[in-house]
Amino acid sequence: MPTYSGSCFCGAVKYRLESAPMFVHCCHCKDCQCQTGSAFVLNAIMEADRITLLPGSRAPEPTTMRTDSGRPHDIYRCPDCKTAVWSDYGRRKVMLFVRVGTLDDPGALPPDVHIFTRSKLPWVALPEDGAPAFEVYYDMKTLWPAESLARREAVLGRGK
Repeated sequence: MPTYSGSCFCGAVKYRLESAPMFVHCCHCKDCQCQTGSAFVLNAIMEADRITLLPGSRAPEPTTMRTDSGRPHDIYRCPDCKTAVWSDYGRRKVMLFVRVGTLDDPGALPPDVHIFTRSKLPWVALPEDGAPAFEVYYDMKTLWPAESLARREAVLGRGK
């Protein structure tokens, strides 16, 4: 099974993903642009119990952000350097969106999909032969691998 490790900028929060993610989003929405100070964010969708804080690591702390949908969104940040390491959309506690840029090798997890491209910055060019792109969102059942859909279903069942 593949594992991926990462950390915040200062190294106080160190973690390991115990498997490949279910799916990787490249989100171009205005909220993500503003919250990251960048053109988009790359999120690896993972079960929370497949993310291990490494020995000696500090626990990231939640910061609550507003969303257009009105659902809660907590961004977990290093308590020291404030790097965002993952998010919990909807406060489900069982499924997290790990910031791919905090991985030791961010190139290991390219996006599976580009979402909210209606607000993509005009100078960002998406590759013609790359991940599919959607103006808003997409039908998960048509894009996600069956194994990932099963993992998502199982983890959300635990979060009830």
